[in-house]
Amino acid sequence: MRTSLFILFSLISTVGFGQKERFKPVFTNMTELGVLFGQVRYGIQSSESVSKRTNLTAQTFNGVQLSPRLAVGGTVGVDWYNTALLMPICAGIRYDLAQPGQKNLRVFTSLDTGWGVAWLNEDPTGYKTTGGWVISPGIGFRIGRPTNSNFILSLSYKRQEAEADKPLFWNELAKHETRVYNRMTVRLGISF
Repeated sequence: MRTSLFILFSLISTVGFGQKERFKPVFTNMTELGVLFGQVRYGIQSSESVSKRTNLTAQTFNGVQLSPRLAVGGTVGVDWYNTALLMPICAGIRYDLAQPGQKNLRVFTSLDTGWGVAWLNEDPTGYKTTGGWVISPGIGFRIGRPTNSNFILSLSYKRQEAEADKPLFWNELAKHETRVYNRMTVRLGISF
């Protein structure tokens, strides 16, 4: 009986050691540069105008790869709008939709949400710009082997809120503007 239990225990131990190694969390980074595309409506109600805008954006995601498909971390970026330079500071998630066995082309989704600050913005005299909430869901392609550096191409939507206090003119008590930047973003970058 003891011999049978010993053999059974040995087999179970051998099967357990023959399994794959558990995934160890590692540092991950995705650094991207891109373009923000959108339209802006401005003016007063009797003479509103709509114009197309193209602005630059850059961001870096630094986090922990918790599993072969899931990474969580923080995102810091810079968005150059025509009237403001905003710096979104966000919590971010990256999730690979493809199975870990796929090697050279993987599809991933992303979600960044946080607060945009105007620390880098230089306002004209009398103006005061402040940031606000930002959310940016997206999808992209990661090209390259999972264990090496990868090339990234991504498409995302970005909604950035901001506010601006403007200088007062004769007989005005307050002049406040609430802005919402809705943009589609195309980015290129690298990850490791």
